[in-house]
Amino acid sequence: MLKIFDEKLSGFLFVVILPFLLFFMSYYGFESSYTHFKTSERPPDFLFSSVYSYRIIPNYLSIYMTDFMEYCINHPVFSSFKNLLIKNGTPFYHGLFLMNTLFFILCSGMINMILKFKPIDIFLNIKVRRIVHLLMIFFIVMTQYTPSNCDTIALFCYLTGVVLTLKYLYTNKKLFFYLLIILIAVSTFVRETSCLNIAFFAAAFFSIEQIRQKNFKFIWKVIPLLFSFLIPYLGLRIFLNREETSFMEGVYIVANFTSPFNLAGLLFSVIALYFMYQLCVNDESRLVLKKYVFFSLPYIGMITLVGLFWEVRLFLPLILTGALLACLDFKKIY
Repeated sequence: MLKIFDEKLSGFLFVVILPFLLFFMSYYGFESSYTHFKTSERPPDFLFSSVYSYRIIPNYLSIYMTDFMEYCINHPVFSSFKNLLIKNGTPFYHGLFLMNTLFFILCSGMINMILKFKPIDIFLNIKVRRIVHLLMIFFIVMTQYTPSNCDTIALFCYLTGVVLTLKYLYTNKKLFFYLLIILIAVSTFVRETSCLNIAFFAAAFFSIEQIRQKNFKFIWKVIPLLFSFLIPYLGLRIFLNREETSFMEGVYIVANFTSPFNLAGLLFSVIALYFMYQLCVNDESRLVLKKYVFFSLPYIGMITLVGLFWEVRLFLPLILTGALLACLDFKKIY
């Protein structure tokens, strides 16, 4: 009984407390030179205009969390912490931290779940799994030099989609497929990263041999996922007020290949993804990773065109997926 308690306590400290402390140090230990969220009393206006306005769920959560922090700061119960809170940020910034921390811890839980799902033999050792888990946690924390109100929520949705895909692949229970459709539709209101769940699903199920045999079941499975993404994605861009929104902030393809910062971000992402590919010890995992990168090319293309390579957080789902695939034994899953 004591051993079981120690294992559960160790797991809680590693999966929940350690990520929380890392996130806390990231948000309050140093300040980003990239944004000015720490000085914004309320959610900035730009969150509700331009491309950010399509991220409806995190924007509304930001309002609710800011209201909650204002209530806490002004409530007599928290009067002893009022000066400390005011000194280290605004109600919006503290709310942003709480919201992102919650979903970051949930991401840590999802990573822990995936790493235990049919791992290769070496990852049956919990100590080895925790090394990779810690590496992935550090990757996430490091990208917080560009804090936002949607990245950790979107990452949690993506990792949840990975779990549903693996469950469906292993059990063939349609419930997981239907849940994945719903998840993609909902998470599109968070961030466009939801399309990567389609890429992961395609990488897991696509087989050249089946196509050669004129077995097109794969295509019929992907079509509902595409519609679950496209309907809310296009719907948001059709029905939201066009005077307050725009399809993109700008075209940055030239800046991405001329700025030393952007080139550094691209180089880091490529090396990190290559490192994850090298971690894959069997051909099945490497093949799935290759297919995943191929099906993610539209997403990578959009980053190149309208995103900034310096914002490594945009590549984070691909890097984390590479690490997860390196741990999974697809011989046990298929």
